[in-house]
Amino acid sequence: MTAVVNEDTWTARRINRTALITMVVMVFAWAVDYIDRFSIGMALPMIGAEFDLSKTQQGWLVTVFALVYMVCQIPAGFLADRYGSRGPMLVTLLAWSAFTAMTGMAGTFGMLLLVRGLFGVCQGLFPAASFKAIAERTTPGNRATVTGVMLSAGGIGAGLAPLIVGPLLMALGWRHTFFWMAGIGAIIGVVVWTLLPKPLPKSLSSLPRTETSVPEVSRKQVLKSFVVWKFTLLFCATNMLNYGLITWVPSYLLEARGLTLNQTGVLAAIPMLVSIGTTILGGWLFDKYFHDHGRWYLGSIALVTVVLLILMVSADSTAEFTLYETLALAVFGMATMAVFGLPLRVLPTAVTGIGMGVMNFGGQVAGAVAPVAMGWLADAFSYTAAFGFLIVTTFLTAVMAFWVPQNPAQFKFSPASPQ
Repeated sequence: MTAVVNEDTWTARRINRTALITMVVMVFAWAVDYIDRFSIGMALPMIGAEFDLSKTQQGWLVTVFALVYMVCQIPAGFLADRYGSRGPMLVTLLAWSAFTAMTGMAGTFGMLLLVRGLFGVCQGLFPAASFKAIAERTTPGNRATVTGVMLSAGGIGAGLAPLIVGPLLMALGWRHTFFWMAGIGAIIGVVVWTLLPKPLPKSLSSLPRTETSVPEVSRKQVLKSFVVWKFTLLFCATNMLNYGLITWVPSYLLEARGLTLNQTGVLAAIPMLVSIGTTILGGWLFDKYFHDHGRWYLGSIALVTVVLLILMVSADSTAEFTLYETLALAVFGMATMAVFGLPLRVLPTAVTGIGMGVMNFGGQVAGAVAPVAMGWLADAFSYTAAFGFLIVTTFLTAVMAFWVPQNPAQFKFSPASPQ
């Protein structure tokens, strides 16, 4: 006779263990995601030299990825809600590893653009599935903390990418570097699929109905929600900073500051690695103190970051530039869960995939705009003008912080249409 597993078997210890294992597994997956995604920034000078590309053309190698990645976000949300998280994550990790390898095989600039676009399709299906995995395996009370740790892997990946990719580029060249990264990504994909634990029961993974304005929400309601799209635009503004700095700081240090590739790798890594701790801290602070007071928290962080970016742009020395860049990303890292925290608390688990897909769509608009816009500004004016673009978008974040709701009661959906 088969034993019936019910909610009573989910002890506090088991619930916490499920959240912990999920968090660790997703950190590994997101770290590989970001290493593979942002290694192109380190390789751009070599690729640009081989194919005789302008900075604007180099920016398009990042932007074409982001455009395709952006378009995939909402369909990815539907797939995650329809098929769950485990299968889609395995497929995407293996597929993007294949296109990482194909990046190293490209013989023309046009082929590079095509491969980076296909790479964007594969990676574009991953975030919604990963947010779905978190929503299925955590309670609303610890979800921002777990998600903050997962998203801190962006700092891990972006920080490790220069340290790993710089020496590989020097030793192997840019083509063989992508081959090595492809193999590592495929291995991590299998590990993620194997270790991801069983989801929690729906009654444990969702807010009580008394705390949400609409107890049952359809995917159509999420897509039509003005509040969800507000958060989408907010994430677009906040993500400009990360995409802009990761794409162009390595080239800036090489060309404007005269550093070697290895020196550039170390200095480009420092700000990203520091942001790991502050992203985790931001998730904990949101869960503990600011889950109902996100506006002033996010707005204050963004304004402090603006000041630090101004100091970074006006820095006289490389050390001073890196110091202010590090401080800016450290402070701004605490803002991540002020953007994602409330939607992740309010959205029912059944529609988390589509909700996060819509939000991540906005973040990837930033990925499409920032690299090529900053490349054009650097070509037409200077790197100072390019980094000035990030000052403007970060200030816009501070303004938009007061435009979005800050507690579950304010997070409303339109009533479902009669059937």
